[in-house]
Amino acid sequence: MMRHGGFLSAETGAALDALAALDAAADPLDRVRGLRRLQLALDADPATLSAVRDALVSGIGWDAISEAAGLKPPAARWRWSGSDSEIAARLEAGRKRSARPSSVPTELPGYSVAEAATKLGLTVQAVYLRVSRGKLASQTIELPDGRSYKRVFLDAADEVNGPPDTSGQAG
Repeated sequence: MMRHGGFLSAETGAALDALAALDAAADPLDRVRGLRRLQLALDADPATLSAVRDALVSGIGWDAISEAAGLKPPAARWRWSGSDSEIAARLEAGRKRSARPSSVPTELPGYSVAEAATKLGLTVQAVYLRVSRGKLASQTIELPDGRSYKRVFLDAADEVNGPPDTSGQAG
């Protein structure tokens, strides 16, 4: 196994060696898996944090660090600023946020604004305008987890007739 400059972790070194052992004739999925394993190992490797801290100590700023990492300065600061425990707490909080349900509950009453717009043959903005003018009934539903959704309630005439004819042509 190669030493890889002595700064990469054993896991990252092993992923790099495994990828380097493949050639262009290797199974394409094995190459994809190898690239992904290396990518994940590099993301988790303490060598990156160590290099960032070394750069900061030597007077290099976040703009240069973020540019070298291919990130925007706020993203680089979020990822690497602070103590190990502060960084771990931020990453854990990010994982918790991403674990929240991402889909809109289907059992909500009425229609979403987008659904109402489709049903009426209007734009979303036109639905909001009709709601603000009192032409359509709406309600904001707040869920126990803090998410809220604007729901639009169509009357039977809206659902049966669809949008009014605004073409100016008589039928």
